[in-house]
Amino acid sequence: MAVDTPSSGLIWARRYRTKLRLTDVAVIVLAVGVALVFRFGVADIPAVPGSFSANYWLVSLLIVATWLITLELFHTRDSRVIGVGASEYKQVINASAVTFGILAIIFLIFNIDIARLYFVLALPLGIVALVLERWLWRKWLLHQRRFGHYLSRVIVVGNRDDVEYVVSQIDNKSGAAYYIVGAALEDGIGDEISAGDRRVPIVSDFEHVAAAAAAMGVDTVIVAGQPSGGSSYIRNLGWDLEGTSAELVLSSRLTDVAGPRIHFRPVDGLPLIHVEIPRFEGGRHALKRTLDIVTTACALLLLLPVLAVIAVLIKLDSPGPVLFRQERCGRNGQTFRIIKFRSMVQTAEDDLAGLLDQNEASGVLFKIRNDPRITKIGRVLRKYSLDELPQLWNIFVGEMSLVGPRPPLPEEVQVYETHVHRRLYIKPGLTGMWQVNGRSNLSWEDSVRLDLYYVENWSLAGDLMIIWRTFKTVIQPVGAY
Repeated sequence: MAVDTPSSGLIWARRYRTKLRLTDVAVIVLAVGVALVFRFGVADIPAVPGSFSANYWLVSLLIVATWLITLELFHTRDSRVIGVGASEYKQVINASAVTFGILAIIFLIFNIDIARLYFVLALPLGIVALVLERWLWRKWLLHQRRFGHYLSRVIVVGNRDDVEYVVSQIDNKSGAAYYIVGAALEDGIGDEISAGDRRVPIVSDFEHVAAAAAAMGVDTVIVAGQPSGGSSYIRNLGWDLEGTSAELVLSSRLTDVAGPRIHFRPVDGLPLIHVEIPRFEGGRHALKRTLDIVTTACALLLLLPVLAVIAVLIKLDSPGPVLFRQERCGRNGQTFRIIKFRSMVQTAEDDLAGLLDQNEASGVLFKIRNDPRITKIGRVLRKYSLDELPQLWNIFVGEMSLVGPRPPLPEEVQVYETHVHRRLYIKPGLTGMWQVNGRSNLSWEDSVRLDLYYVENWSLAGDLMIIWRTFKTVIQPVGAY
């Protein structure tokens, strides 16, 4: 009897992987070629000395081939990592480093004495070019998804509450790869389910999910929570989906935990989810501090002329000091004096009482869109976050970090609920999740949620992505006032 086998992978993912493969080849060939020409020029590229004499063009071909194979082996184009988060970039960098480790061993074993400058130059050139290429493709992918392209068509299976929860979570995620086309409830009763502003039609009961998936061209079935029937139902659903192109995804209510903290450990067929407990000391924090010192030392030196010009403009614009100092709470609640360029009139704190009834922010924050206390030059400084530049000194002396939670006022901390104090487990930052996700447009609750997520899930790769996104936010300000 003939057995039907499903087509492998998602349609959009296969198309996207093809694009990545082609540009990966072009980028690597270009990087290796540039390194070769930079070292030897175009006219006279010599043979490689050693036991196995070969032309440098052949060695370059070996480097390109090994690099491409390693990128494939490291699953850098897997649909689970492309398009969102730092995992794609980390895997590209790791694959590139392993490539050159393998090549170094090959050259050593076979006594192939290639020019060190050529070899050493090709690696950083290739890594930078690959990461830039993937970033550009990601921008293109997110743009396409805004118009409904390159999305996985999804049916969500479960009881009504769990399905509504999953729908709302996916709809709230910017750049999510999923488009929910239907829901499957146990009894299949009703026309649709509601999750916020989203209406999703009920397309099946539990028994006919695979048929609905095939009929609707669905490529992902998400099981929300724990449906009745438990593991037996999920196993049988997986079997039913074997005749379709859909993949099976299980969802839990484990939220605000980053992927690197989650590990799956099957024990005799029992899939256990291990959630790594956050650590607030150790080697990663030492590396973070090293990055802070080196970066701020360089930035302070390079930006001295800019800082001087801003200081003069502030003096010319309004009476008062150039710098504004204010007490804030740092790590473990220790207070420090934060430094900013003054962007308000001298009497700003005295004038606050008369403006409290105009507060547009929620929680303990005070924000109004057209604050009359802000000076002319201060409005420009705030728009482009230039008033924050003196905090580079706070970072250099160890009171703050480049990336972290928003530095709170002592009076804010006094009214924190118990869990909000977790914001103080690490140093506050010059920028952070709040800075690149709306700034003053964020509600108090969203600001807390983003800060707590960062505290428990931060990584050096994530910090670099936030810094990169901060530059974009500064150039194209959103929510700054």
